[in-house]
Amino acid sequence: MHPLYIGGEWLDGPRLRDNLNPSDTRDVIGRYAQADAALAERAIAAAAEAAPAWGLSSPQVRADALDRIGSEILARKEELGTLLSREEGKTRPEGIGEVARAGAIFKFFAQEALRLRGEKLASVRPGVEVEITREPVGVVGLITPWNFPAAIPAWKIAPALAFGNTVVLKPADLVPGSAWALTEIISRAGLPAGVFNLVMGPGSQVGQALLDDRRVAAISFTGSVGTGQRVAQAAVTRGARFQLEMGGKNPCIVLDDADLDVAVNSVLQSAFFSTGQRCTASSRIIVQKGIYPRFVQALGEAARALRVGDALDPQTQIGPVVDEAQLAQDLRYIDIAKAEGARLVCGGERLQLDKPGFYLQPALFADCDNGMQHCREEIFGPVASVLPADSYEHALALSNDTPFGLAAGICTTSLKYASHFKRHAQAGMVMVNVPTAGVDYHVPFGGRKGSSMGPREQGSYAAEFYTTVKTAYVQP
Repeated sequence: MHPLYIGGEWLDGPRLRDNLNPSDTRDVIGRYAQADAALAERAIAAAAEAAPAWGLSSPQVRADALDRIGSEILARKEELGTLLSREEGKTRPEGIGEVARAGAIFKFFAQEALRLRGEKLASVRPGVEVEITREPVGVVGLITPWNFPAAIPAWKIAPALAFGNTVVLKPADLVPGSAWALTEIISRAGLPAGVFNLVMGPGSQVGQALLDDRRVAAISFTGSVGTGQRVAQAAVTRGARFQLEMGGKNPCIVLDDADLDVAVNSVLQSAFFSTGQRCTASSRIIVQKGIYPRFVQALGEAARALRVGDALDPQTQIGPVVDEAQLAQDLRYIDIAKAEGARLVCGGERLQLDKPGFYLQPALFADCDNGMQHCREEIFGPVASVLPADSYEHALALSNDTPFGLAAGICTTSLKYASHFKRHAQAGMVMVNVPTAGVDYHVPFGGRKGSSMGPREQGSYAAEFYTTVKTAYVQP
C-alpha cells in the first residue's frame, strides 16, 4: 500500500485505488491511498504553516535540495521510466526519456534558485533608491494530468520549491505511481515538514479543496478545457492566481517543397507517438495539393507499419491507450469521422493481443474538411486527419482556424514560408521541420486562445507565476 505524504508524514487514506497496467489489465501495479477533503485540508494547513520559514530560506538550501532530487531521478531513470510506462502506457524508451527530463528539470531549477534576479534603480526623487525584488507567493496547489506523470509534476514542483513556495500536489488518479515515487525521493531531500505534500484522490474532493481554500495562493493546472474553466472561475472568485494548460488541436502544414521523408517522419512522430496522448500532438495535417497524393500514401504506409503492443516490449512503437474510457472516446471520434465522410486510410480498430489491454491501431483519415467535428475537437489519441490546401496562404488560414493555439508545425524548405509561418501562426510554440511534440526543459511552454491562460511554464519564465514582485523605496 502506498500512503499519502502530508506534513512530513506518511498517512493512510480512507480508501485505496488499484493502479492498473493498460498493457495488461491483469497486472495491478499497486494500491494507492486516496485522500478526502479533510486530509486535503490537513495538507494545506501543513503547507501554510511551513510557508513563512521556507520562503525566507537560503537559496542555497533550496538549490541543494532540488539538485539532490534531480540527481536521484537521473540515477534511477530506467527503473522509474519502466514504472511510468507500466502505468501510463507509453513505450519504455519514451518513459525513460520522460523521467530523464524530469530529473533535468529539477537540476535546472536548482540553479534557477540561485539566479533569481532583482533590480536597483534610482528614484526620480533625489536621495531615494528603488529596489525591485521577487518573493514567493506562498502555498501553491498543483493539479497534474495522466499523460506525462513525471515531467509535468516536475516542471510545476521544481520552480515552486526553487522560488520558496510550499506545495500541495494532486496527481491524476490514473497514474499515482510516478507521483508517489517522485514524492518518496522528495521526502528524503532534506525539505522541512510541510514544504511538500502529496494528496492523491478524486478531484471532487481533493481538487475542490485546493480551489476553495484561501490559504492556497496560486493554482497551476494541466488538464481538460472544462475543468480548467472551473479552476479559473474558482480562482477569480477568491482572488488566487492561476495558470492553466488545457487542450490543443494542433496543425502541421506540409508544403509542396517539403522534403517528403522529413515531413512523413515529423508528422508520424507528432501524431502517433506516445499513443497520440500529448497536448502538443498534431492531429490536423494540412497538406498542399501538389504533394498531397504522395504524402498521404507515404504517411499511410508508415502508419500501417507501426507496431502496437505492450509498452515494455522492446519491439513496440505505440503502446496502449491509457484506459477503457479514453479508448471509448477515441473509437467514438473514429466513428464520427467516418460518418462525416472522411476517408479512412488505415487503422482505427481496437486490437486484441495476447494480453488484455487498451490497444488501438493508429487511425489516419484523408480528404477531411476543417469544419468536421473530428477536426475541431481534441480527441487525445492516435487519430490524425489530413486536409488538402490550395496554397501556403490557404494552409495558414486553415492552421489558425481553431479555438486552440498550443503548438503548430510546418514542413518546408522555403525560408520565406518558414519565416512567415513563425510570425503568423497563432500558437504559443512553432516548429519548423521538427515534430510539434517535444519541448526542451529550459524554454517556456504554453499556448494561446483556448489552450492556455496565465504565465508560461518551464525555463526562467516560470518565475512569472511562482513569484510576486515587490517594489521598495529607501532613503538612506
